[in-house]
Amino acid sequence: MRRCSVLLALLGSLVLSMGAADADSDPRAVALAEAVMERLGGRTAWDTTRFVRWNFFGKRMHYWDKHTGDVRIEIPERRSEDGKTERPELFVLMNVGTRQGRVWAAGQPVADETKLREYLDLAHQVWINDSYWMFMPYKLLDPGVTLRYAGERKLEDGRGADVLELTFAAGVGYTPENRYEVFVSRDTGLVEQWAFFAQAASAEPQFTMPWAGWRQFGSIWLATDHGQGQDWSIAVDEGLLRAFFTEGIAPAR
Repeated sequence: MRRCSVLLALLGSLVLSMGAADADSDPRAVALAEAVMERLGGRTAWDTTRFVRWNFFGKRMHYWDKHTGDVRIEIPERRSEDGKTERPELFVLMNVGTRQGRVWAAGQPVADETKLREYLDLAHQVWINDSYWMFMPYKLLDPGVTLRYAGERKLEDGRGADVLELTFAAGVGYTPENRYEVFVSRDTGLVEQWAFFAQAASAEPQFTMPWAGWRQFGSIWLATDHGQGQDWSIAVDEGLLRAFFTEGIAPAR
């Protein structure tokens, strides 16, 4: 899945807490973003949802305690083209706010401080990327995000959509130079497509992909289909134990 491996280096303008719209944002764009939030269940529903899990394009498994910032991430090994292992399978328990935690590589705890820091930094970048794919519509009004109304356009299936342009302040995420065009369907009120620009000034997007298969999970709505036919194994697991994020125990089912 070459496209997704490229995206890890490109995406990632996500912050943990929601806030008021950036002062430079277009009021019409802000109103549209607020309408999207309400369509997805509202701010209170988002804030009170605690445990969410998903499998990024069927490759990396994430569990997130939204109230504490603790995550559990399972990252498969990476192999080179000649079949050699470049990075072992990683199991990570960390806090995405403090970036502190523990890592097991190929089933063994990582004790070396340099290697541990390397793996924790990798896990944080992976989480930033993969969580933006999951939760971007809830993050439209985050601090450091500037919104512009870019007019009415057509979705790839021909339906009408209002387009939000997202740019980012310096220091937001790993790649603040990115730009997105987010298509909000006029008939559903949902984000149903986005286009990604590696540089804000780029004329052509690096990709355009769907946000489809919207379903309700607990009190919130999440897109289950981002193309390529992958099962994201999404769930809101309010029954998870805290020890699942600190001791690596199996989740209650």
